[in-house]
Amino acid sequence: MNQTMKIARQDAAFSAASLRVHAEAEIERICAWIRETVLKDLRKRGVVVGLSGGIDSSVTAALCARALGPSRVTGIFMPEHDSDPESLRLGQALAAATGVKTVLEDIGPALAAAGCYTRRDGFIRQIVPEFGEGWGCKVVLENALSSRGYNISWLVVASPTGEQSRHRMPLDVYLGMIAAANMKQRTRKQIEYYHGDRLNYAVAGTPNRLEYDQGFFVKNGDGAADFKPIAHLYKTQVYQLAEALGVPEEIRRRPPTTDTWSLPQGQDEYYFSLPYDRMDICLFGLDHGVSPDAVADAAGLTPEQVDAVWRNIASKRKVAEYLHAAPATML
Repeated sequence: MNQTMKIARQDAAFSAASLRVHAEAEIERICAWIRETVLKDLRKRGVVVGLSGGIDSSVTAALCARALGPSRVTGIFMPEHDSDPESLRLGQALAAATGVKTVLEDIGPALAAAGCYTRRDGFIRQIVPEFGEGWGCKVVLENALSSRGYNISWLVVASPTGEQSRHRMPLDVYLGMIAAANMKQRTRKQIEYYHGDRLNYAVAGTPNRLEYDQGFFVKNGDGAADFKPIAHLYKTQVYQLAEALGVPEEIRRRPPTTDTWSLPQGQDEYYFSLPYDRMDICLFGLDHGVSPDAVADAAGLTPEQVDAVWRNIASKRKVAEYLHAAPATML
């Protein structure tokens, strides 16, 4: 079969349903891998998972509980000053559903002592001098499908009265805000490894394939882990496994959030070009050699928009190379 005929056959068969998996079979496959990896390869007694109330950490914890038994899984809640209270409530619902043990660690005081919030606020005041107590903030990414053809990050602030404004950020302000925000992820990982060391447990990472591929994680923060059991699954597939694993419906209904800034924010607003389901279709199509026309039909986009998303994926993959890289040595 020549390449043209192969692509034509792939195109004809391609749809959103192409991302469907046999959930129970995949769960058993992952659980067998977890048992082999944690107990034999890593020689650990159990698993520590940071629980955020989101779909990825919930599925990771549920898989580990299925693989090892809930008594060998400890979930860590790590709220801070900007956390949505719903994150803790939903994380507790997941723990109740799976039977895993939990620990609550409020990392807000540690972040405050390290200057996370004051450093961030100092950068914001370079643009919005009145920013202070009672204000909210977030960083948003201009959609990659805009006519600009490139990504621009904006600072959004909300006054105590609820009035919002959007501001362009100089590079030093943007980098400073991200650096301060990344302290949250690195502090959480420090706590996870404390409990991992204390219990002789392995630390589970929770990125799905979309996040892993596109570098949506902090180096030596949520990117650090001993094993990552769902990094091969597109986020759409993570939701499929969540239903089969009995993850509470309210977690499965919750839109993916960053839970990083004090203002509510979805992942597509912060990092990805599109909502996760359409991003999955575009990434799957790119990974499997499907034509832009067929991907466009499946994702509800134009072929030109698919090309724009693919360029954005390629750009983020270059960023992810650094994030995935081990420390450079001369050995």
